[in-house]
Amino acid sequence: MSHIQNENYSQRNYEPITRDGEELISTHCCFCGMQCGMNIRVKTVDQSVVGVEPRYDFPMNGGRLCPKGVAAYRQAEHRERILHPLIRKNGQLVKATWDEALDLVTSKIQDIQGKYGKDAFGLYSGSSMTNEKCYIMGKFARIGLGTKNIDYNGRYCMSSASYGFNQSVGIDRGSTNPWSDIKEADVLVLAGSNTAECHPLSMPYIWGARDKGAKIIVIDPRETKTALVADVHLDIRPGTDVAIGNGLLHVMIADGLVDEQFIEQHTTGYERLKEVVASYTPQRVAEITGVAPEKIITAARLYGQAKEGMVMFARGVEQHATGTDAVSTYVNLSLVSGKIGKKGSGFATFTGQGNGQGGREHGQKTDQLPGFRKITDPKAREYIASVWGVEESEIPGPGLSAFEILQQLGKEIKGLLLVCSNPIVSSPSIGDVGEYLKGLDFFVAIDMFMSESAELADVVLPSTVWIEDNGTTTNVEGRVVRLKGINRRPGEVKADWEIISEIADRLGRGKYFKYNSPEEIFNELRVASKGGIADYYGITYEKLEKMQGVFWPCPTEDDEGMPRLFEDKKFNFPDGKAKILAFEHKGPNEQVSEEFPLILSTGRVVYHYLSGNQTRRIEALTNFCPDPYVEIHPNTARQYNIGNGELVKISSPRGHIKVVAKITKIIREDMIFVPYHWGKQLAINHLTNPALEPKSKIPEFKVCAAKLEKIETLGEKHG
Repeated sequence: MSHIQNENYSQRNYEPITRDGEELISTHCCFCGMQCGMNIRVKTVDQSVVGVEPRYDFPMNGGRLCPKGVAAYRQAEHRERILHPLIRKNGQLVKATWDEALDLVTSKIQDIQGKYGKDAFGLYSGSSMTNEKCYIMGKFARIGLGTKNIDYNGRYCMSSASYGFNQSVGIDRGSTNPWSDIKEADVLVLAGSNTAECHPLSMPYIWGARDKGAKIIVIDPRETKTALVADVHLDIRPGTDVAIGNGLLHVMIADGLVDEQFIEQHTTGYERLKEVVASYTPQRVAEITGVAPEKIITAARLYGQAKEGMVMFARGVEQHATGTDAVSTYVNLSLVSGKIGKKGSGFATFTGQGNGQGGREHGQKTDQLPGFRKITDPKAREYIASVWGVEESEIPGPGLSAFEILQQLGKEIKGLLLVCSNPIVSSPSIGDVGEYLKGLDFFVAIDMFMSESAELADVVLPSTVWIEDNGTTTNVEGRVVRLKGINRRPGEVKADWEIISEIADRLGRGKYFKYNSPEEIFNELRVASKGGIADYYGITYEKLEKMQGVFWPCPTEDDEGMPRLFEDKKFNFPDGKAKILAFEHKGPNEQVSEEFPLILSTGRVVYHYLSGNQTRRIEALTNFCPDPYVEIHPNTARQYNIGNGELVKISSPRGHIKVVAKITKIIREDMIFVPYHWGKQLAINHLTNPALEPKSKIPEFKVCAAKLEKIETLGEKHG
């Protein structure tokens, strides 16, 4: 029987299809924050993976899977998996034993730290791992390596949303509401999110709202598949989200479409907001954003007049030099209208990485300790030190953020442990990143496939794929879910937490990493998070299976979690009031120029995941989208005499790539768009701007200045 928290989803009881000689392993997809439920079909004789079935009993997807979800299992038996430790000898990575590899890793760590200090060895981690692994990375960096320089690739994804939520409402859970609440909204604002491609299993919830009469407002520079079905599409110029948000707020205030009582009782900062947005008239905002004033007025009235409404956004809003300002500006829509803490009312960010939420909660961010505790908070440091059994003084302070770590390779940082990440594809200005990595004295990577980054390592250690992992993740809703892995270790692979524990042991810190299972790690994580903002203490593996996931916070074992935040209208500040924060439009860090007259933006496609290290190897996905391309408006293409399918060169002040042209009316005339999932000469991140948002430290992936040239040379090959 379904738990009451899941009653408004579309899951149902069912009998899985069984076959002789096979068993079904119940787990969740690895390829986005939805964490859709699925059964992996495994041969009982040898535990080989042969297929996948959707799970109709899991609330989030109710039996549906997207193209990536259907194909994800194919990486398990992939011929390109790394199955043995590799050590670089005479310039080549060659097979080694675990003892050889770990002895070398340990000696290099000790040599570098002995010569340059503890912080000279950094750890760059990922957010596609289980909560247990993410927790271990943070703990290992602080009391295994003793370094302050740990951060993770989630810094590139949700960090602006995290900072924005914290500064507005005092808590960073990606969604204030369970996903079933989307269907109860009277209006949906979807900003900077191509939901249909990037989170396709969210679309049934959006259709559900529309079927009940909800209006859909899409704010996006491109007429994406999501924008095609919108009632109002605000096709803004990239980098102008603060202006469009202020414009919507201007109209709502002018028309009296705000909840004065809610503002008075539950918020601060409204008078300052009124002063700031007073000058953001529809006419002025139209000049900044390129959106017609009538559309701005229509959208503001649709949202303001609705009884219930949700504001949802993604990287298109967040990956900017003013990303945190934009996030809080969109949150203001919920706060001034009182549309929060109710069924069908709230705000959310679409989490990109598989465990983007859990990965940022338990200590692998350079400025945080488990439970979303600040590493500079003396009480938090004392508590975590007591859980780990060390002196508080042994826990380093905050270090560098992800891209700052890369910039210091070969300088302040001489050695690097890279785990579950591929920064030479996913970082901005990657021509520079390659040089940073080559400047290291020692570089060790833990990965399942030979990524473009791992190719440069001195030692590569083979890890399990997600199907072989036991543990938990936390999905886009803030729901912690249970992953059951296949009990196998192909070749000589090991789970990341096993590898880290062995390195810690060789460093003489093994007593702090004596784990026999992921559940033992999770139980320590529960205690470490107890009393923190992201409190997992009351969550157990047993409860996760019984309830199909538990929403945090869940502070006691009698508690069943909190699917919807702020129902009591108490926000996580000492006075209990949310902060309405006002920001002026500043625009992108880099402006177009005579030499670089076009705006370049980047993003995802439905067939690929992050840097493509996994999905580019799956034929069923690459057949649909084998190479990157550049979207160009027909009028822009005519200006450059470019035809559909022709090869073009795109350049920015940092580099260039060559891709084929895709002429399409979905894009603005003043911009071009390229998906980012490819490496080496096909990587669009050769061009992107490394300017960091000053608070969240997220790079400005979504806007840079670029130019376009048709390649006239006959016979020139793609890439």
